[in-house]
Amino acid sequence: MSTQIPVSAPADGATVTPVAGPAAHLPSIHMPSVHMRAVITWLAIFPLVAIGMTILAPLTESWHPALRALVLTLVVVPTAVYLVVPKLLAGYGSLKRRQARKATAKA
Repeated sequence: MSTQIPVSAPADGATVTPVAGPAAHLPSIHMPSVHMRAVITWLAIFPLVAIGMTILAPLTESWHPALRALVLTLVVVPTAVYLVVPKLLAGYGSLKRRQARKATAKA
């Protein structure tokens, strides 16, 4: 008799395969809390803004502040959303999985 594991399809259309073996006993890792996502987003945005301001400052001294902010955000937001935040979330997930494995091994 086999046990059926209900699996919902992800929004991006990727397939999901139920985990078997030793990893099946690990607790499921869900999306980080809204507070942790805020911290991760800040960790992505702050350095990008600081670097962007440093690079743009000599080039945009005479520009209106709103135009400087527009140019800066046109670069920082896509970089954060498509590159930096996903990498940080993957690192966070890896860290949580490692912690879960250690906790399971101790039990």
